[in-house]
Amino acid sequence: MSPPSEVLDRERRFSDLYDDAYADVLRFVRRRSPADAAEDIAHEAFLVAWRRLDDLPIGRDDARAWLFGVARNCLLSDHRARQRYEQLGVRIALAAPASRTGSAEAASIGLDLVAAWQLLSVAQQEVLSLALWEELPAAAAGKALGITAAAYRIRLHRARMALRRNLDPSPTTTLAPATTTEMPA
Repeated sequence: MSPPSEVLDRERRFSDLYDDAYADVLRFVRRRSPADAAEDIAHEAFLVAWRRLDDLPIGRDDARAWLFGVARNCLLSDHRARQRYEQLGVRIALAAPASRTGSAEAASIGLDLVAAWQLLSVAQQEVLSLALWEELPAAAAGKALGITAAAYRIRLHRARMALRRNLDPSPTTTLAPATTTEMPA
């Protein structure tokens, strides 16, 4: 006796999701967690996906965004359990193309970028990493963070501006307040 078609459809749907997204989810988790915990956290995200398969959106992009949101929640849970949150900035040095050229100037730029990244808040780092590393469109990144696409674009703009400010530490010139002169009566 073969299993009912509903069971086969669930298994096929989960298998398709796993085949399509596992490598990306694992990369996503590796960038945000200790190396020894990344696979466990990614598997936990897929376990949640299996348990909540009926909640999974139908479209491919929507399903991936939902899964990234689940993976994010698994990461947060792991970080709370370990009583620490590791910043993402350490990993940017490995991904910076300037550091691969070998020149002193490129190394300096890479170090400046790492320092600027570490000055960002964790929320700013996360918004930027979804755009730069995961290459998620605004709607999908917003879903992963549990916010609207418009709110994500605003946060992304602010995070980019903060990174630019951190990269250019020169003080901005501000105009002194105007002084009033008394007119003779």
